[in-house]
Amino acid sequence: MVRLTNSKGHPTVKGLRPVIDRSRDLEFMREALALAAQGAALGEVPVGAVLVLGGEVIGRGFNQPISARDPSAHAEMVAIRMAAAAASNYRLPGSTLYVTLEPCSMCAGLLVHARIQRLVYGTLEPKSGVVVSRGEFFAQDFLNHRVLVEGGVLAEECSAMLSAFFKARRKG
Repeated sequence: MVRLTNSKGHPTVKGLRPVIDRSRDLEFMREALALAAQGAALGEVPVGAVLVLGGEVIGRGFNQPISARDPSAHAEMVAIRMAAAAASNYRLPGSTLYVTLEPCSMCAGLLVHARIQRLVYGTLEPKSGVVVSRGEFFAQDFLNHRVLVEGGVLAEECSAMLSAFFKARRKG
């Protein structure tokens, strides 16, 4: 793969279509599902995320706002914080974030600020998802970075995990 860079050494795709490797999407989404299950075991809403750069997972996270007493501790936020620390950079160009649930507005904004190249999500979030459910955040003209988006990867499995969690919570 030929990688073009700007004067600072950051990957650039200006005027070119980026080369996307989809060959491991299912593998990485399954890892995100496993992380979501870890969160569910702690009583957190089961959402998991992995951030991949150069074929390697450099960030992992699951929802933990309750246990961490941190309203920003969504799976995406946790994974991106870990990845930024691993990369020693607050920008993560060329990376892909896999998350089991369509991101909220906070997490969508984070993807733009972190310069995530690609978002792959599992199932829709009709109440607060902003990729397609409650608007198309990434299509807004004011954004200074474009995130490539693919949804519906292992959607049934992601949705089933969430449904089972909330069903059990209603019973309890």
